[in-house]
Amino acid sequence: MANTIPDITLNDGNTIPQLGFGVFQIEPKDTVRAVRTALDLGYRHIDTAQMYGNEAEVGQAVRESGLDRDAVFVTSKLNNGFHRPDDARKAFESTLSALKMDQIDLFLIHWPLPTLYDGDFASTWRVLEEFQRDGRARSIGVSNFQVAHLERLAAETGTVPAVNQIEVHPYFGNEEVRAYGRANGIPTEAWSPIAQGKVLDDPTLVDIAEQAGRTVAQVVLRWHVQRGDIVFPKSTTPERIEENLRIFDFELDDTAMERITGLDKGEAGRQGPNPDTFDYVPS
Repeated sequence: MANTIPDITLNDGNTIPQLGFGVFQIEPKDTVRAVRTALDLGYRHIDTAQMYGNEAEVGQAVRESGLDRDAVFVTSKLNNGFHRPDDARKAFESTLSALKMDQIDLFLIHWPLPTLYDGDFASTWRVLEEFQRDGRARSIGVSNFQVAHLERLAAETGTVPAVNQIEVHPYFGNEEVRAYGRANGIPTEAWSPIAQGKVLDDPTLVDIAEQAGRTVAQVVLRWHVQRGDIVFPKSTTPERIEENLRIFDFELDDTAMERITGLDKGEAGRQGPNPDTFDYVPS
């Protein structure tokens, strides 16, 4: 089928579907239906987090889908309030309990929080290494880590993150972090891939989409995949969920790719918090 989702091979030998379904800001009451729709349409990669508050519903949707557990790649992330080693261990057990799973495919440190916990995200990372060693996490990675944070993990710990999930979209290419990932075998996962909708009326993207006979969202998601990044758009609308899946039966030429990449505004294009200063801990 033309829309078959390719796999990316991670540095630990495991594979991840390059396109997934994100559940950030999907209310728990809407999560089961949205994830079931995605799985029914052919998605096989679901990205959640402890801070999203919908892990249990993701697990329920996977069970109700009728798919084998090993057919669905599930990611979750450590809540910012649980970086201390014993807290991280308890939080991880809570994730498995909420999902009703014995093993998760990928578990991430959600934010480095360098201004909190004495800046010691390396000890948190060593706890994630435990989860991988005991088999409860097949792969482990990080989210929102800057180059300096990744360099510290490389210097102080023994495991290279399997992924780094960071903000990337046409207005914020995050190229320095992506380049470090490429050089060190850390695939980039792009969150906020369409800049929370802010790129959808961009004249350049509208022009490219018209030429391609596609929607702007499809063109932007296709740009991400052709750059080699992993992406997981979010929607609760069945038509949009299906539309986001239909990006593997066309290609953007080099000119279109360069035009999209050229929309980068640098730091001014960032929509989310800066990981160097972000210190939010849920109360």
